[in-house]
Amino acid sequence: MSFDGPQPAAGEPRSRERKADSVTTYLDSPVPLAFAHRGGAAEGDENTAEAFARAVGLGYRYVETDVHATSDGVAVVFHDPTLDRVAGQAGRIDRMRWADLSTVRVGGAAAVPRLDEVLAAWPRVRFNIDVKADTGIAPTVETVRRAGAGGRVLLASFSDARLARLRTLAGPDVATSLGMRAVARLRVASLTGRRLMLPASAVAAQVPVRYGRMRVVDRRFVAHAHKLGLQVHVWTIDNPAEMHELLDLGVDGIMTDRVDVLRDVYVQRGVWHEGAE
Repeated sequence: MSFDGPQPAAGEPRSRERKADSVTTYLDSPVPLAFAHRGGAAEGDENTAEAFARAVGLGYRYVETDVHATSDGVAVVFHDPTLDRVAGQAGRIDRMRWADLSTVRVGGAAAVPRLDEVLAAWPRVRFNIDVKADTGIAPTVETVRRAGAGGRVLLASFSDARLARLRTLAGPDVATSLGMRAVARLRVASLTGRRLMLPASAVAAQVPVRYGRMRVVDRRFVAHAHKLGLQVHVWTIDNPAEMHELLDLGVDGIMTDRVDVLRDVYVQRGVWHEGAE
C-alpha cells in the first residue's frame, strides 16, 4: 500500500493494524474528554501535587502534564527547562540532581514532583505526558513501565523525532499523539483527501486551534482525523464560547487551564462525566 508523505522513521510502526488493547484503554471514557492542563494552571500553580489534587477533586479523570529528567535520571513533572519562571530561582532541571531539586519550594510546598509519585498518588487518573526534552525519554518510559501505568498514559511531544524514540522504547502498547510534522501532514491530508499512514500507537491529534495564521481545527480536519481512527484534542482553551464552538465541531477533548470553566461548559451541555480518584 502506498501513501503520501515521508516514510516512518526508524522504530515507527508502519501501520495501525497492530494497535494493542492497552493503547485504546487510555481513551476508555465517553467523549468529549476534559483535560486539566498542567493540573489547571489558571489557579496560580501548575504541575504540582496540589494542582492535580484540585483537578481530581473537581472530577477530572484526565490530566495533562510535562516531564523533564534530572541529571541523575529521575523523571520529574515540570514544564520549563529551568526553575526561573515557576520557582523564581536559577537552575536547569537537567543539570540538577534529584536530591537538590527536591528541596525547591514555592509557597512552602514542593515545586517539582517526581513522575513516579504522581502516578502512584492517582492510580485511576489518565495522564497525558508531554516529554519536553530528549533527556527525559528513557527516564519517562522506565518510570511508566515500573509503575505498570502503560494503559493509563499517553506520551506526547512537539518533536516527531522524540516521539519516534519514545515509541521505540515504550513499544506499541503505550498510547501516543502526533508530533508537529505529523499534524501538518494530517491537515494537508484533510484538505486533499490523500491517504496517510500513522504509527500503530497513535490515538490522537493534540493541536491548537491555529498555528500562527493557519487554522488547524475545523469540521473537515476533525472528520478526517476520525476517519483515520484518531481523536482530536485541542489546547489550551479557556474561553467558554470557544469551548462550545469546538464541541459543536465534534472535537473529542479540550485541554484547559480554567478547569472550573470547562467543567461548567460540559455540565451545561450534559457531557460531564465524573472521574474517580
